[in-house]
Amino acid sequence: MSLAAPPFCAELSLPALKSTGKHTVQQNSEIVFRQMRIVVKEESCIIDYSHVTISYNGRDVVSDVSFTVKPGEILGIVGESGSGKSTLLRAAMGLLGQGGLVTRGDIWYDGKDLPDLSPKEMRKINGDEISMIFQDSGASFAPIRTIGSQIEEALAAHRQPNQRDRAIEVFEKLGLRDPEKIWDSYPFEMSGGMNQRIGIAAAMLTQPKILMADEPTSALDAAVQKQALDELLLARKLYGTAILLVTHDISVVRYMADSVLVLRHGKMVEYGTKEQVLDHPRDAYTKQLLSAAPHIMRA
Repeated sequence: MSLAAPPFCAELSLPALKSTGKHTVQQNSEIVFRQMRIVVKEESCIIDYSHVTISYNGRDVVSDVSFTVKPGEILGIVGESGSGKSTLLRAAMGLLGQGGLVTRGDIWYDGKDLPDLSPKEMRKINGDEISMIFQDSGASFAPIRTIGSQIEEALAAHRQPNQRDRAIEVFEKLGLRDPEKIWDSYPFEMSGGMNQRIGIAAAMLTQPKILMADEPTSALDAAVQKQALDELLLARKLYGTAILLVTHDISVVRYMADSVLVLRHGKMVEYGTKEQVLDHPRDAYTKQLLSAAPHIMRA
């Protein structure tokens, strides 16, 4: 397991480690990393996953994962299917579902340990302060109601005034053409790519501090994918939102992320800044992912 210093909360680096009779190299690395996190846990980190283990029906699917994210930072979480990427996002929002439980560790946000909060307390945070985008936003819209009526209902639930005006303004800022037409349209009248972009814009209507993006572009063709990624980058620029971006696509992480976490079988493989992980990978699994990745060029 290759662990660089937490990329934005402190400027620290791991000392060179050698095997001892008592601990292996990996164990030494984990011990130093745990000690280091005590030093670097600062108020500037908007969310802090500390030694998080998540289980379903008693079986661990994520084991001892730790990372921090700063306001405005984009963390790319990569790994093959089943590595626990989406589970990490859902755990922070209380969306693990039946049988899912954070069994060890903490997820700190605004002085609160999110897994310890009640559903009522989480409802005050989800949507307002932490939003989520799923792989297929179009499936989140009811086909028999206009997009505007559904957004209006969601904003009313979060006590947001002037729902239509707010939505039109955000749509315009994020580059969606003809926002009034979008507001009055039904989801089936929009393309899959446009529905995904509308989903991104809808998630930003409350100007959340954190956006959980779960494979937001994996179902899109290359041209629309880039539009959606640019929309996410613009949302970060306009609102200072931190983004936890889950993907199996290294090229998306290279295009978007400031820092990178690589997972395999629910365990951390590598973690650090984008340059550390993608340009100077230490682990063979990371190198394998990189060798298979195409590239997306920023305009």
